[in-house]
Amino acid sequence: MACVPAAAAPAGAPLAHDRCPQLSKKPTWHGDNRDRLQRVIDERGTCSGHGGQHGPRPVAAFDWDNTVSKNDVTDATIAWSLRHDKILRPASWRQTSKWLTDDADKALTAACGTTVPVGAPLPTSTDTDCTDEIFNIRESGRTMSGAAAFAGEWNHRSTVPQYAWVPQLFAGHTVPELESYAAAAREEALAAPVGSTQTLGTHAIPGYVRYYEQQRDLIRTLQKAGFDVYIVSAGSEPVTEVWSKGVGIDREHTIAIRSVLDSRGRITTYNEGCGGTGRTQGEAIPYIDGKRCWVNQDIFHVKGKAAWEKQSWGRRIALGGGDADTDVTFVGDATGAHLVLNRNKNELMCRAYDNADGRWVANPMFIDPLPQKQGLYPCSTAAYNKPEGGFGPLTRDDGSVVPDERDSVY
Repeated sequence: MACVPAAAAPAGAPLAHDRCPQLSKKPTWHGDNRDRLQRVIDERGTCSGHGGQHGPRPVAAFDWDNTVSKNDVTDATIAWSLRHDKILRPASWRQTSKWLTDDADKALTAACGTTVPVGAPLPTSTDTDCTDEIFNIRESGRTMSGAAAFAGEWNHRSTVPQYAWVPQLFAGHTVPELESYAAAAREEALAAPVGSTQTLGTHAIPGYVRYYEQQRDLIRTLQKAGFDVYIVSAGSEPVTEVWSKGVGIDREHTIAIRSVLDSRGRITTYNEGCGGTGRTQGEAIPYIDGKRCWVNQDIFHVKGKAAWEKQSWGRRIALGGGDADTDVTFVGDATGAHLVLNRNKNELMCRAYDNADGRWVANPMFIDPLPQKQGLYPCSTAAYNKPEGGFGPLTRDDGSVVPDERDSVY
């Protein structure tokens, strides 16, 4: 479906800008970004007299961690769970991920021991070796000794094993149990002072999380203007749902890694698939191209392998927001604006600064923004995350190579 410009308003009729809900001027945006986002609301919202009148409502979709919130709510939940002995000992660490290496299996077994019965809580609140090993694998994909924790073959644009491993760590728990851990972690993180840290074993990590007021206002304004607003996260779905309701987004509009439950309603190490993959142990999660797949499948009801492909203009989101390379594909699919929070991620920022369609909106992080990146982004040589792993040149739709870019929004 081609993009058809909206018809001009009749003489004397109020402009869309006068009819559509307005973004607040209180929480500030970089440069003219507020006006650029408002223009999309004015042009695409149902309040304009065009969007949603003879078809589906316009759609906006946002990543969660470090896009709507400052800091990672998955890490906050893992940290709380480790400090409160909520990880259950698996029968075999190897069974928690199809890609877990022998080195990781041995390291976890040595650190966490075998005296705790299978299915019982590991004493991670006091066993710092176990806590260190689990969190280091989650954080870096490596054991504390530096050995690779995951190995084998996977499509690096549809999954990353250490992300998929997070809900697998909670196998044996019910969804309400995991939600209660996320809720406790949320209360603690929102109460902690901005800038505070917490210690897990030998790891120091952020101790606080905050909702970005600009994003809360943007989501609220989009909803008032008739947009369907979704969250698309590479975190665990029950965890993300606990946080997303804080910005008025319900579980039906929250997409994340969706665990398969056993006959007793307990989380397993399998998750629902996308684009015809069926249930897997993490081969297809909302990650880079996987986020496009989940948007197409869950929001636009595209079936089978076609969900992995870029859709026609009328079956794409109007506005997308993200902060990392994991978001680059679905954010790039947006037809109205591609909102990016700058965390110096190569593929995403190369797209934003190249601004091939003139619709990329780059903004510094709203809390504690990063300083200007030194040197250039390696767009022409090593910004593209290759499916087989590693990095290569980033190209535009016409095949031309994106030139290296300088960081200018910080």
